[in-house]
Amino acid sequence: MIEERGRLRRLAAALPSYLRIAWWGLAAPRLTEREPLIVHQAVVIGESGVLLAERDELCGWELPGGAARAGESGEEAVAREVLEETGVSVRVEGCIAEYARTGFRPHRARIYRCRAAGGEPRPSPETPRVAWFDPKALPDTLFPWCRGPLADALAPSGATRERTEHQGAGVVLAALAIDLRTRLRAGRRESAR
Repeated sequence: MIEERGRLRRLAAALPSYLRIAWWGLAAPRLTEREPLIVHQAVVIGESGVLLAERDELCGWELPGGAARAGESGEEAVAREVLEETGVSVRVEGCIAEYARTGFRPHRARIYRCRAAGGEPRPSPETPRVAWFDPKALPDTLFPWCRGPLADALAPSGATRERTEHQGAGVVLAALAIDLRTRLRAGRRESAR
């Protein structure tokens, strides 16, 4: 009974997040933002595999990264974001892909291949879990929009790839399913302590 109440509480806590994400993904780009969003994401490669961060708003694993600050280059932004979100400092090797994403939350994602240069993975306010994963054994709760960039970064080097991805209803539903699985698993982790 207590476990069931905890599960219901975790699911109810998702509703405000879903409302914020719906505004951010559907309304804000069309109503309040003057310029398209550009995010800088890192595929961090280290001795233990690739580094992923689990978000707190929409719960699931994804690549660390975020938007650049005024006057900051993409390389500077991605290195800062990785350190803030994961505790790991990186050496940026270069931009390996640029994704033009349409549909839910239109934006451009610049993907950088990075090498771990120091530090230990640690959670942050945005990312309650950070971990290394074998690229051949990625978690089932990895968001779908991270699979292409991971494949691009792990492929033999070449020219920067230009990709277009449509994030339609299928991607949104897959992300919601990942979020719900992650929230329910979090309850099992908490009760096991």
